[in-house]
Amino acid sequence: MSVGQRPCRDQRKLTVVGQGYVGLPLAVRAVEAGFSVVGVDTDELRVKRLGSGDSFIGGVSNTRLISALDSGRYNVTTDYNRISDFDICAITVPTPLRDGVPDLSSVECAARSIAPHITRGATVILESTTYPGTTESLLQPLLEDGSGLKAGADFHLGYSPERIDPMNPHWKLENTPKVISGIGPASLSSIERFYERVVERTVPVSSCRTAELTKLLENTFRHVNIALVNEMATFSRGLGADIWEVIEAADTKPFGFMAFRPGPGVGGHCLPVDPSYLSWQVKRVLKQEVRFIALANEINDHMPDHVIRRISRGLNERGKSVNGSRVLQLGLAYKKNTGDIRESPAIVLARSLQGLGAHVAAVEPHTDPYLLPPDIICVELTEAEIRAADVVVVATDHDDFDYALVKQAGTYIFDTRNRCRGDHVEVL
Repeated sequence: MSVGQRPCRDQRKLTVVGQGYVGLPLAVRAVEAGFSVVGVDTDELRVKRLGSGDSFIGGVSNTRLISALDSGRYNVTTDYNRISDFDICAITVPTPLRDGVPDLSSVECAARSIAPHITRGATVILESTTYPGTTESLLQPLLEDGSGLKAGADFHLGYSPERIDPMNPHWKLENTPKVISGIGPASLSSIERFYERVVERTVPVSSCRTAELTKLLENTFRHVNIALVNEMATFSRGLGADIWEVIEAADTKPFGFMAFRPGPGVGGHCLPVDPSYLSWQVKRVLKQEVRFIALANEINDHMPDHVIRRISRGLNERGKSVNGSRVLQLGLAYKKNTGDIRESPAIVLARSLQGLGAHVAAVEPHTDPYLLPPDIICVELTEAEIRAADVVVVATDHDDFDYALVKQAGTYIFDTRNRCRGDHVEVL
């Protein structure tokens, strides 16, 4: 009897492979929904911290993590032998680019590690961002080879893209609609039953490839539109207009416009990486170029250079050069109010200024000290540090920075995020 014919398996035990920015919120939310969860991660330090109730993710407070641990239904480990007999397994591992090529080695490793533990009627879901075809062409054969079971006949398999937006005050995992897919109707039904207990709304689509491409479209949309306003920011000043005022004015239109705002580039896992997954697959399979993505990459990748040119000009106007100047940079994370420094343009900016001979000190209160780049000096935001700087650069606009103090004590401020205004302030 196949899994499509047998009664639905009771779903109680969940394994989440990867306890990072995607996996940890899913694991904790699932505990709150009544699941018994084993979180697996290869990072021993991360596992130790989580096991002691120390969350490194802003979206999961220590209180929620400790509550999950105290329930006795959340365990975190590096040992795959502790995931035996799972009902559901979600794979939430990183999928970075290596020299412009998708690196799915973590997905492959996870697949080989969980395959021996798959039992009849179990369900495996990939959440990691990837190119269309990964679930069926890469993940499925690895699971089948390692388990001796057949996907669709013996166990369920599908794809559901993550939509985590760290520190978003309105949209959390549970109230963000969840796109789901399966390799067949039975798989889709099992995956839908799982997510219906975790989130408020599921959005079933016809195939895994559709779900995989949905994620890439979402992030490519953001990437391209941020590139558009970034490019406009590079020339609006020369045309005598303030790009920030232009965007706010355009945003009053109640239809046909969505506000995106410029910055020193794009960061995190999604925008610098995900659109390139799409362009890589299109070129590999269809021998075509996705021109919008290539252009967006070019514009966004060069925004730190534009910022440096503007800072250099501003210092020159004050009789100084970048070489030898003291720079106080506010923020190293790619996004405000988070500690996520993956692919952060703020780090590119700091290192580029160092390469030009500047003495750079950064303020980053949200990133764990052990994750901060060792080549960048970090300091507290004090009046003395501000007054000592030849230029204060607002690279990441964390809400807890004292911008009033920055404006009062700073002699020259370059603000890439439009948090400061004044005669001695330049905005992007």
